[in-house]
Amino acid sequence: MGEKAPVVGAERVLVLLRALAEHGQGATLDELAAVVDGSKPTIHRGLALLCRIGFARRDERGRYSLGDQFLRLAFTYHEQQTDHLRAQPILAALAQQFGETAHYAVLDGRDVVYRGKVDPPDRAVRLTSVIGGRNPAHCTAVGKALLAHRLTGEAQVRAWLAAGDLAARTDATIVAPAAFATVLARANEQGYAVEDEENELGIACLAVPVWWGPGTEPTGAISISAVRYRTPLAALLDRLPEIRAIIDGAP
Repeated sequence: MGEKAPVVGAERVLVLLRALAEHGQGATLDELAAVVDGSKPTIHRGLALLCRIGFARRDERGRYSLGDQFLRLAFTYHEQQTDHLRAQPILAALAQQFGETAHYAVLDGRDVVYRGKVDPPDRAVRLTSVIGGRNPAHCTAVGKALLAHRLTGEAQVRAWLAAGDLAARTDATIVAPAAFATVLARANEQGYAVEDEENELGIACLAVPVWWGPGTEPTGAISISAVRYRTPLAALLDRLPEIRAIIDGAP
């Protein structure tokens, strides 16, 4: 196990919030102390503060979880993002038409953050991604579709690659810098990006960037993430015009 990063003051409270978010069924003081740097009395004081302002709650078993006030704040912010509202009917149409999961994601540093997700209505096998969840940009189709327009020159690609390694999520993840630069150039030229089991085994994905704002970079990217035995990548590519028509037909 790696060492816990030292945190102090207000930073510790934020780390506690993140730890609570990662424990959907709640966590005890001992469990939180195992992942947050600090003594139990200090962590307890931080939890007491969060409970006092409604950002955390403690149940009768002594387990702490995120509080309703924090969830209300997060959902209020999420609902005010106009790109999320615009993406939702597109995702619903794609999920219905293809019988696979549709995502809307944006870039955040070296990661993508999912702002929208619609699962197919009648599929037993579904993806584990969640709204607000993150994945490394380099091994996702949405990430590559967005990076292809942010890193438009060789120098920009080299600088981005130098800032951190391309970690392999699977054996198919592209981690060689030259190969990754080629993938981005191709995605920029073609107007879409793909990944085939690069982020998660058994999943293929095709993503298209969208421009819903005044900037020169895409606002985000919309993707179809398919279970390969149902819908292999070749099938998604064959239906690319249909995917584009659904996205472009949105108001």
